[in-house]
This record gives sequence, C-alpha cells and structure tokens, in this order.
Amino acid sequence: GGRGGVEGRSTGRGPGAAAGRGGGGGDGEGDFDKRQPRNKRFGGGGSARGRGGDERGRGRGRGGRSNVSLRIGTGKKGRQSSVSQRRGTLKRKDRSKEKAMKEERALERRTVVLPDTPMSVGELAEVLGESPVSVIKFLMTDLGVMAAVSQTLDVPTCEAVAEGFGKVVAGEDDDLDDEEEDDEDTEDTAIEMGIAMDEDDPDSLQPRPPVVTIMGHVDHGKTSLLDSIRNTRVTAGEAGGITQAISAYQAQADDGSTITFIDTPGHAAFTDMRERGANTADMIILVVAADDSVKQQTADSIACARQAGVPLLVAVNKMDLPTADANRVLADLAGYQVLTEDLGGDVLCSQISAKEGTGIDDLLSKIMLQAEVLDLKANPDRDAQGVVIEARVEKGLGTVASTLIQRGTIRVGDSFVAGEASGKVRALIGFDGKTRYKEAGPSTPVNVVGINGVPEAGDLFVVADDEQTARELAASRSRIARERKSSSYQSGLMQSVAGIFAGGQKERREICVVVKADVQGSAEALARSLTELSLENDEAEVGIKVLVSEAGDVTKSDIAVASVTPGTTVIAFNTGANAAAMDDARMLGVPIEYYSVVYDAIESVESRMQEVLSPTPEGEYVGGAVVQEVFNIGGTGNIAGSKCRDGIIKKGSNVRVMRGDKILTESKVRTLRNFKSEVDTITTGDECGIGLLDFEDFEVGDIIESYVVK
Repeated sequence: GGRGGVEGRSTGRGPGAAAGRGGGGGDGEGDFDKRQPRNKRFGGGGSARGRGGDERGRGRGRGGRSNVSLRIGTGKKGRQSSVSQRRGTLKRKDRSKEKAMKEERALERRTVVLPDTPMSVGELAEVLGESPVSVIKFLMTDLGVMAAVSQTLDVPTCEAVAEGFGKVVAGEDDDLDDEEEDDEDTEDTAIEMGIAMDEDDPDSLQPRPPVVTIMGHVDHGKTSLLDSIRNTRVTAGEAGGITQAISAYQAQADDGSTITFIDTPGHAAFTDMRERGANTADMIILVVAADDSVKQQTADSIACARQAGVPLLVAVNKMDLPTADANRVLADLAGYQVLTEDLGGDVLCSQISAKEGTGIDDLLSKIMLQAEVLDLKANPDRDAQGVVIEARVEKGLGTVASTLIQRGTIRVGDSFVAGEASGKVRALIGFDGKTRYKEAGPSTPVNVVGINGVPEAGDLFVVADDEQTARELAASRSRIARERKSSSYQSGLMQSVAGIFAGGQKERREICVVVKADVQGSAEALARSLTELSLENDEAEVGIKVLVSEAGDVTKSDIAVASVTPGTTVIAFNTGANAAAMDDARMLGVPIEYYSVVYDAIESVESRMQEVLSPTPEGEYVGGAVVQEVFNIGGTGNIAGSKCRDGIIKKGSNVRVMRGDKILTESKVRTLRNFKSEVDTITTGDECGIGLLDFEDFEVGDIIESYVVK
C-alpha cells in the first residue's frame, strides 16, 4: 500500500489476528505481529479494527478463509463487552438471599411441633424421628429421668428432650400469652422429680391406709399425741423434749384399720421437714395448744397444708389445763380462713388431751371418716415407688433410709434409685426398729438397708429394672447436680466480682462450719438455718458458709476439710466423732462442738458471728485518751493532741486506735509530750501530744486506748 498519511498495525492473539489504525482513506502498510506467521490478508479467526477513521470492523472466520464483519461505532463499549464475554465479571455475586433461604429450609427441617398435652416416650420418639432407645438413653444420661417406652412425659420434659436432639420446638398454639404459659407450669416436671410418672389401671387399685401428718407449733403436744395413740413414750427420749427429726409410724384404730402417722418438728429451723411431711400426706392434723392458741409455726403449717392441697383436721390439745380456751383457738384459726364445723365450716375438729388420753377415739374416728371421703387406693402389684422421709448412717447397717411406700410393693433384693444414691434392698426393717419384712406395700413406712451413698430427705424412691440401670441413673443425677452447683457458683462469683468493681459494698466476712448430724434432714435443716444467719454494721457484714452438711459421725475427712480454712468449726448435732477424727482434730487445732438441741447450736454460732463482726480487744485496759486536734510536726509527722480521759498512758505502752467500733490499728507510743517536755506517763485530765509507731492518720474524736497483755 501507499504511505500517504496512512499507518497500519497488526496485532494478533490468535492465528491471523490483526488490527488496523488509519487516519484517512488510503491503504495502510501492514505491520504484522512477529509471533504469528506473516500474512498479507486478514483471515482465519482474525479481527480488523479501525480507530479514528471511518470504519471499524471485526471479522471472524473458520477454516482458512476470512469472514469479516464490520460494525460502525465509537468509544470503548465494544472493547469492554468483548473482554467481558471472554473472561466474565470480577464483581462478587450477592448470595445473601440464597443463604437465607438455605437457613430457612434447614430450620424447617429441624422444627418439630409438640402438642400442649403430655406424650408417651414412644410418641415423642416418633415425632423426633429417633428410636425410643435413644430417647430413653438421653432421658437417663442427660436429664437424670427414669422412664419406659409407655410412660408419659410432661410438656416441659418433652421440650427439653427435643432441644437435646437439636430440634426447634414449635407448639400447636404459639400465640399464647406468657402469663397463660406460666399458669400451666404449676406441677412438678419429670426433670424435677427424676421419673416419668404413669397412671395405674383403675381395676388394679385396692384400698390403702391413710397417711396422716401431725403438724403444729413447737411444744404444742404433737409427739405426745402420737405417744397417746401408739401407747409409747417417744417424748421422754428426745433432747430438750422437742422433736428434731421427721419420723413415721403406724397405729391401729379400734375397728382394726391401720393409720400411718408422720411426725414433724415444730421449730422454725425445720421448715423443709414440715413441707415434706405435708407433701407426702393424705391429710394433716393441726395440733394447737388450748392455752397458747395460734403461733408462728401454726400459721406455717396451715400454709404448707394449702400448698400441698390436702384436707386439714384440727386437734385442740391440752384441754385438761385450767387455762384452756378452745373458743379462742377456733376464733384465731378463723382469722387464717380455717373454719371448723362448730363455726359453720367444713374442717373437722376434736378437743383432746394427749396427756390424759381423752378425745383420742373421736379424733381417730374423724380420720377414718375423712379417709372414706377421699377413697384412698393404690396398686400393690407393681414396682414400688415412694419418698425418702429421712436418711441416716447406722453402725453395722450402713446407710438406712426411712421410706414411705406410696404405691407398689418393695421386696428384699429389689434394685432401686433414690435421688443421687442407688442400691439393692438387703433388709426391710419396721418403724419399731425390730420387725423385719420380706415385702412392704402402699402406705407402709419401712427402713431400707442397702443404699450406696446417703440420699436427701424428700428424694423419690423408685425400684429400677436392674442394679446397673440404677447405678447409671444415680451417676447421671450426680453429674447433673454437680453441673448445677458449678453453674450456681460461677453465677454467684460473677455477681460478687461485679459488686466489688462497682464499689460501695461492705466488707464481707465469713465463718466456715462443717455440719454433721444423726439424720440427713437434721443436717439439712441446721445448715439452712445457719446460712440464713447474717450480722452487719456500717462497715462489714458477717455470714456463714457451710462446707459440708451430711449425716453420720465426724470422720477424718471432715477434719481434713475443716483444716483447710482457718477458724472452721465442726458442729456435731446428735452424733459423735470417731477416735481417728478426734486425734486429727487435736493435732490440727480444729474445734469440734457437740449439740443435742438445735437452739444451742444456732445461738453458739450467732455469738461467734458477733465476735467476728466486733472483735473483743486483747489485753487488759489501763487507760485512754481522746484526740482533740491533729498537729503536723516537721520531721516527726502527725501528732495527736489528746486529753487523757481515764487511767494512765505510758511511753512505749501498747495502744490501739479506735474510730467508733472499729479498731484502726494496734501500735506503741513513740513520743509522749506534756506541753513542750517529754514525759513518761500521763494521767486522767492531762493534755498531751501522742505519737505512734507507723501510724499518723489521726482524726478528731479518735480514741487511743492503752492496754497490757498478760
């Protein structure tokens, strides 16, 4: 081609690729890409492009001949679309909607709908898409609940199982108000009880004796009434003449029918025992002294009866006393909405004298009348279920659990679980401590021997299929209890730390104790009463920390626990210490205090708390001075300008600085001046300047006391 102002350039990415640039209408001189074979013509998948001229073209061809396609256009649009077609876009694609849809579909797959009514284990497994064996295993190992395939689970337990399998629970009616949901959750769940309850066939039910709990204020004659009914002398053997443990007995009425009685303590420290007695009873006898009327524990017993939902019978005791006033008792009870038949109500009432034995037959007849109205029945032909009334450790027998069988029949050799303890029945001993049974049916109190560990009073007692199942269930419950305690401790620790950083809190002081008692219920009641004690002043507060609370004698392990924390005291309530424990206590300096009455134990601890809150200063007081002004002497420091109010103060004597009830420091007199002269002694009425070793933070009104240590 010619050279007349025309320039041609060829570049190629593929075979025969070329591009031409021109500034006019003449022919261009080809400048081909050296990487490609020279070719005078365009062809073979090439493209021609003209920029700045009249034409732009692109040709594509196959097979060796050029197939040129020209398109008129300007700018970079054509090149950008070509590049995008070749390599795609670099912009990230928005996949948030797609991800949200996937999550929604996954949530739908995990969501299960549970009815608002209890379900059997088999039905729940079918809803969850799991095998019944997996559900039963989860109930036992993770929730500590013993259940069979046919047994029914309450709604909260079903929800806990579903969540444990990673499901999202949706009820049949999700639009219920929170208040309605809270109202429905009023009964104990299987998780709280540790067993899935099932209903017995009505045809299998047979009449059973009534279970009667005797409640009332301390020293109103509850145990004396039981003595009169059983013709025994229980009260004479009790420390202080008051009941300090819960117990169960059986008695025969005149018509030959059997009645089971549960005796509860009346002292305020045994609130939990009274609640347990009310929850296990069919009816409650409220004993009120005719000469003392309604007291605090009487009102507590009424509240326990209402909470348990059992009928109440009133026994007005001590009618043989000249100061007895039954009408006053009935009027006071009416103030608590307890209306007897004499006042137009429906509460049965008998006026008795437990000491003289009068009115007892009338009371028993009313108990049987109430039992007929309740129509008490149970199924004896099934595995036994009951409740642990009390647990203790006896020499030669080990752990003994006083248990009230509520339904079914327990036999020697049965494997069982009670709370976090399990075992196999080695012996069944009657309430008299002598009679041995091979089996015991509903409403029968028995002492069960053969327990590994000490169950808590109030734990459910359930016969298991085999000993291995009982051990596994007890181990799972122990683990769950430890996790709950750890979680509670961590929560309390975080609150304490937050309070410290927030500032403004009083100094917290603690007294550590180890509680050992003859029975588990007494240990629990005493420990609770001690932990509720608290004393405080403007600067500090004192509380009680119970390190151990168990039934049994004081052992070496108890002394070892007490020796870790200085100042810890071991409280032995109605129990003793073995020789090895006493030797260790003497060597380690751990005090062991023995008590037989709960009042004495609580009062002793309260006095120790007062001592910790405001410690009694050591030494014999010899004199004191009041700080009237504080002087700063260069090179000497602060000097307390004081006036001796009584006694004498000597140079070099031991002194303590008091600000209110608080001891700021204990030091020695470094300098003692009367006006400008250094003196050795000041007496009552003298004004002086007092300088102490290592203390200068005096304030007007401080007291400097001098004492002598002997």
